[in-house]
Amino acid sequence: MSRPLVTLVNPNLVHPPITPYALDILTTSLEAAGFEVDVLDLTLVRDRWRSEVAGFFGERRPLLVGVTFRNTDTIYPQEQRVFLDQHRDIVREIQRWTTAPIVGGGVGFSSMPFALVDWFGIDYGVKGPGEATVTELATMLAKDDSPAKVPGLIINLGKGDVRQIPHRTSLLADGRVELVNRATAYTRRSGARHKVDNLAYYRRGGLGNILTKNGCTFACAHCVEPDAKGNRFARRAEAAVVDEMELLTSQGVHDLHTTDSEFNLNIAHSKAVLREIVRRKRADGSSPLHDLRLWIYVQPAPFDEEYAALLAEAGCAGINVAPDHVRDDVLDGWKVTGRGTRFYTHADTEKLCDLARRYGMLTMVEALLGMPGETEQTMKDCVDGLMALDATVVGFTLGLRAFPYSPLGQDLAARSGGTRSVAGVQSNTATAPILLSTLEQCHSRVEYERQFMFDPMGGFRPVYYFSPALPDGALNTHPGDRWLTSLALLWDWVPEHDRPRVMLPTAPGLTPEDNNYADNPFLLKLTELGYKGAFWSHWPLRGQIMGDTVPA
Repeated sequence: MSRPLVTLVNPNLVHPPITPYALDILTTSLEAAGFEVDVLDLTLVRDRWRSEVAGFFGERRPLLVGVTFRNTDTIYPQEQRVFLDQHRDIVREIQRWTTAPIVGGGVGFSSMPFALVDWFGIDYGVKGPGEATVTELATMLAKDDSPAKVPGLIINLGKGDVRQIPHRTSLLADGRVELVNRATAYTRRSGARHKVDNLAYYRRGGLGNILTKNGCTFACAHCVEPDAKGNRFARRAEAAVVDEMELLTSQGVHDLHTTDSEFNLNIAHSKAVLREIVRRKRADGSSPLHDLRLWIYVQPAPFDEEYAALLAEAGCAGINVAPDHVRDDVLDGWKVTGRGTRFYTHADTEKLCDLARRYGMLTMVEALLGMPGETEQTMKDCVDGLMALDATVVGFTLGLRAFPYSPLGQDLAARSGGTRSVAGVQSNTATAPILLSTLEQCHSRVEYERQFMFDPMGGFRPVYYFSPALPDGALNTHPGDRWLTSLALLWDWVPEHDRPRVMLPTAPGLTPEDNNYADNPFLLKLTELGYKGAFWSHWPLRGQIMGDTVPA
């Protein structure tokens, strides 16, 4: 007797391609529950995605279709590019070829799941980790039972009425730890038909990926992850994580980037993972882990010498650290723990860069400019402070994306109250003052979430924040004028001789200097030539690489 089929779809058409890890995670749980799983991955066939959809569903009758929406937009203030129209085109094409119900998920989707279930016109949605919920949904459908029995499932009742089935407990609803498979390695494949092809992504994108823990207990004002993923750390078993690393490296995927919110938060678990890598490397000289190059996201603290030594021995090649600023008065109340307390200073960033250099690891330090309270002087102090660091690359982002459930988004809605425009709230596509209402003022979560992405007429208008205390634009006739004025200051403040190692924002439009990810000319050139690892590690050589024709 054949097993019920679940089809998983990756609709991301952006290049360089990023491995759709979520589909491997879902496949692992669904297969363990007895389902057949096929993956329709449109990223690597983006020029012919319509024919791929038609051919795929013309031969299959799935019980359920799951679609992962990793990103709703680029979040970059200079570009403000939205992907939802592409995604909806794909959803509608799938609906042409199958009557199977569709469930949406993914971290981008989870930032506004009620609005997107409604806007895409799909049947169900999952906010946060999906492996348990999607497996329960598929089980209910296979038994011809009611999906309304699945805790946490978001259901589209039609005509803008989107409801969520309550989770079993409030702790589960917020933390979501029990919704994560923490005990076993996720199944990672390369070259298997109708599965995620991890080696193909590595060859065409330069990186694989690995998750050691899900969720985040911190409460940084701009961040969606505690809401979208869960506000507790769901720590995966160290042996399971390293089993997965070993599996990927044995397939030839040697550069792995952590997908944790931050790898060093909950540092005891992070060290345990590193110790397990080191133990296996010491015990087996032929282990594929000797080929591992690890790339990690971290916060400036906690980070001690023991941690640096473990990272180096485990095979860490580079560290992306996000202090976001150097001024405590700008960061206070912004980069904070769940209790609202600060957890690092600029001295911690200096210490991290020093330790990384001593242990032979590259560093990228990132700033997030334009926060509330940012002025020309605080921005200049941040540039000077980060440029003085012994970092491989320094990157600056100018402006912040506001999401419905981030602390920033909720604060802006409270200050606007549906009647007042808030200074600093901006969108390049706004044709009228942006008014945001609180959740309590809205008729539904659909209405509340929509206002952060759509204008009242239904057009795309993603909401950004940019400190109104920064200098006004020269003309002050366009929503982006103040942003362009600060951009010019940034370029003036970074010395010409230091620019090779600096990622600066650029005016709208893709150029070799642009540090946005989506369809970036420099990144596409890197992958064309076969470079591997985090793209920032090659940034100082971009002039040479852009003119090169010789494979790496």
